[in-house]
Amino acid sequence: MRATGGRPDRPTGMRRAVVLFPGGLTLGNLFFGIFAMISASRGEFGRAVLFIVCGGVCDMLDGRVARATNSGTEFGEQLDSLVDAISFGLAPAMITYFAVLTPSEPGRDRWAWILVFFFCMCAVLRLARFNVTQAGEKKSYFLGLPSPAAGGTLATYHWFAQTKLYQQTVIGDLPWHELVKYLMVGLSLLMISNVRYPAFPRTGFRDWRGLLGSVTVLTCFAGAIFLPREFFFPAGLTYVLVGLIGTLLQSLSDRPEPLASEELADELADGRATAASDALTVVDGNRRRKRRRTRDDNAVIPPPSTSSTSRSRQEPIE
Repeated sequence: MRATGGRPDRPTGMRRAVVLFPGGLTLGNLFFGIFAMISASRGEFGRAVLFIVCGGVCDMLDGRVARATNSGTEFGEQLDSLVDAISFGLAPAMITYFAVLTPSEPGRDRWAWILVFFFCMCAVLRLARFNVTQAGEKKSYFLGLPSPAAGGTLATYHWFAQTKLYQQTVIGDLPWHELVKYLMVGLSLLMISNVRYPAFPRTGFRDWRGLLGSVTVLTCFAGAIFLPREFFFPAGLTYVLVGLIGTLLQSLSDRPEPLASEELADELADGRATAASDALTVVDGNRRRKRRRTRDDNAVIPPPSTSSTSRSRQEPIE
């Protein structure tokens, strides 16, 4: 609807609020990421992890709200990626550095900060690739480990380390001070890899896929609400392994057998040879037709005979 003078009407207050709401959720994600780093620098690691989880909730909602209200823009996509680089790249790496990697003795692990840089670098590269290849499209999978999943898995390790499941079982006896370093490197490489990770599962009760997705979503909600410290880190590791195993099985099923590949190569070679012979046949036929046309054009038409001409002259004209 247009107002007088050809100018479009300004959006109403309700419409303006709907348009700004996804951006507000994105900025809320940024707020929680910054506050998480500040809390970690103060030694409040449990609160810092909680802020990362809150940022993940904001990140999960902003895109869905934008699609539901048809208010998504390219500006919002770019803003979301920049915020994710801070909230799920820099903030989890800094929490891990302050909580786990900070040397307790002078001169020990002086180069642990390089892991922070490497994790942030891979998160930024992953988000840049996502903007180029998958942003704004409906997708059933992510190419590479999503940065919220990587950052959330890394940050929630501190929560899991404070539980009885960790402290009173064999899990706590593992050298986690060293394992966390390998975990950071592994998550970093998976973010920039070509491993496919499933997107948000489709829910419903019409088929087994929708039913499985509904059970998965309900289980995640129950674990996040009732057992958040025991749930998030194992769930993140499970998601990491699901993508790796799924990609491995798919690559094995798509790989052709050696004999079949040789037969396929022979068939291709025979096909190419047949196509080449057919092409030569066509060329020869065209040449022959061209020669015939040339001979026909150059043929001399014989003049009419003299007897017939004289006979036509002697005949009287009626």
